[in-house]
Amino acid sequence: MSTRLPALPRRNALVAASLTALACLGPLPAVAQSQVLNLYSARHYQTDEALYANFTKATGIKINRLDGKEDELVERIRNEGTASPADILVTVDAARLEVADSLGLFAPLQSKLLDERIPANLRTPTWVAFSTRARVIVYNKAAIKPAQVQTYADLAKPAMKGQVCMRSGSHPYNLSLGAAVIAHEGEPAAEAWAKGLVANFARGPKGGDTDQIKAVAAGECGVTISNTYYLARMMRGTKADDQQAMNAVGIVWPNQASWGTHVNVSGAGVLKHAPNKANAVRFMEYLASDEAQAYFADGNNEWPVVKGSVKANATLVAMGTFKPDALPIGDLAKTTVAAQKVFDRAGWK
Repeated sequence: MSTRLPALPRRNALVAASLTALACLGPLPAVAQSQVLNLYSARHYQTDEALYANFTKATGIKINRLDGKEDELVERIRNEGTASPADILVTVDAARLEVADSLGLFAPLQSKLLDERIPANLRTPTWVAFSTRARVIVYNKAAIKPAQVQTYADLAKPAMKGQVCMRSGSHPYNLSLGAAVIAHEGEPAAEAWAKGLVANFARGPKGGDTDQIKAVAAGECGVTISNTYYLARMMRGTKADDQQAMNAVGIVWPNQASWGTHVNVSGAGVLKHAPNKANAVRFMEYLASDEAQAYFADGNNEWPVVKGSVKANATLVAMGTFKPDALPIGDLAKTTVAAQKVFDRAGWK
């Protein structure tokens, strides 16, 4: 079982205010010890508790955990410098992992087991992905025909004028998608696409993926893009409004005739100044085990990255098979900065 340290404060107005509050939390109780792992996590899923408890049970290594927002955790690690007690950073999306990597926070990762179990396109020399989600098109079945929205590019066509709902263009999920468009089609095409999306907005970007799904279901707009994680969670839920929303929408796997449906990831890296590097690598290897991969699949509606022995949960399987984008995740991460500039020029706030 892990020890959960005080949570980082939620950001209300200024990041600076949050960082001031972070400094008041004090250091983790993390002196280098053979049976300790200090984990900074931006994954906020109850099912992850089982991962930590099972790792400790199997190894005897106690996990001290600090939960928080991604940018605040990264800033804290930077401020702690060589004195940082953090061994591992766990977060969601390649864009966020790339930010940490570009700041030089991760150490080179050497593990034969990870090399063998994690597909090459889902790892880099310093961090690896442990689960994936697909970014799919969600449409209102009463207003939009699926044939109209078979690709991400279709959402930017004039036929979708006033039909598109999206979350912020600065969110990492959308930045990773924009990076994929740049990688496959070039920056000019990506900018034209982003401008077309903005021109087709039914309303200004707001809320998360679940809000976009519900807006489509209610007819506030006709189409959106969402992670499968959110759809599966609503499908498996017991709330009547979630079930009504799912009955009103359909799902399209985009770009099946070209480069495939974009996927984003949950991943982790061992930190450069980790006091417990061996334990950190051991935990990373545990996340690639069949046991941990099953928790990602069954507990949190994500696809396991290790092929063969672990399958996706029944809800994801029921969505059908698809061709995922095979772009190496490291290449994708490197173009997220360009994607933000493209979105800024397009007016996607």
